[in-house]
Amino acid sequence: MGATIVEPKLHEARWWEPLPTGKLHCYLCPRHCQIGDGQTGFCFIRKNIGGKLYNLGYAQPAAVQVDPIEKKPLNHFLPGTKIFSMGTAGCNMGCFFCQNWDISKSKSDQVNSFHLEPEAVVLSAIEYKCPSIAFTYNEPTIWGEYVIDIAKVAHEIGLKTVMVTNGYITREALHDVYDHIDAANVDLKAFTENFYSKITLTHIQPVLDVLKVLRKETHVWFELTNLIIPTLNDASEEIKELSDWILANLGDDVPLHFTAFHPDFKLRDKPRTPPETLHRARRIAMEMGLKYVYEGNIFSDGANTICPGCKKVIARRSWHDVSGLRINEDGACQQCGYKIAGHFEKPVMPSRSVIRELRERVEAVQGPDRVV
Repeated sequence: MGATIVEPKLHEARWWEPLPTGKLHCYLCPRHCQIGDGQTGFCFIRKNIGGKLYNLGYAQPAAVQVDPIEKKPLNHFLPGTKIFSMGTAGCNMGCFFCQNWDISKSKSDQVNSFHLEPEAVVLSAIEYKCPSIAFTYNEPTIWGEYVIDIAKVAHEIGLKTVMVTNGYITREALHDVYDHIDAANVDLKAFTENFYSKITLTHIQPVLDVLKVLRKETHVWFELTNLIIPTLNDASEEIKELSDWILANLGDDVPLHFTAFHPDFKLRDKPRTPPETLHRARRIAMEMGLKYVYEGNIFSDGANTICPGCKKVIARRSWHDVSGLRINEDGACQQCGYKIAGHFEKPVMPSRSVIRELRERVEAVQGPDRVV
């Protein structure tokens, strides 16, 4: 990918208010940072400049690539398709185990970012034949203004949008962002406040509240990921409590991915997650009644989708490769007709005339040179 060096204009942020102290209150996420002039919030990319809050990540992605959608991971949303994936600098959590710490723990001027307007993002996705765009790698909530503007263009053209998120967003901002999102993978990092406060430097309750809102007040398809770290969140009792909460508050058809940890960033003293731990977690969750439970970051039959009706394998996965998909576009199992929760319709890419019009818009807002 090549890039044009363009000096982007500062983009004023949303979800803030001035305080009597002269600081700015950012209420995008539950941290509620109070930011002095010249300072950034915890996330590093929301900055007070002369009494206004700006989003330094707007149109400044630090990572762009094409992934299989199963990598997000999403197993019940357009399976087998490619997704145009992008992220910026910064994060609103402080996870000791972060596996993208090179960008999530960096300030905007510490990463090799490039200028990419929302229209150019969507055009790039189309040119790589991706029917959807993922906001991922770091926490997309902190560049919510950019997410919304990309999503608006994407939906005009017929592309889908995906958040890969820690779920740390306020009630005030949630609908502003997620009303433009088609699917999400929410990282439920553990099921204890002790883990969240000590290992992520946040709190669990706001994440649980967001999950309930997503289920009850939006049309967003979402799946959950729980990264299991030996000795920190791998106890059987915690897996039971997590599964029980999902059943009681979200339902039995929300896919849950248990994934394997590897030592990284500030948490290098813990071993890799043994496959047996994931097998045990999956077994517990399924015995408690969750219909779709997966294992990730290992080669395992636990990556396959099993029909709750006939108990046959209806999607076979090897890491992120999918084969033997036996689910109709309406979600019906081809073996027994059982309705599988999710979105399995065949994506339709935009017509040539629509692409031509979008290309003209890109040249108008970004110029003829752009990342492709």
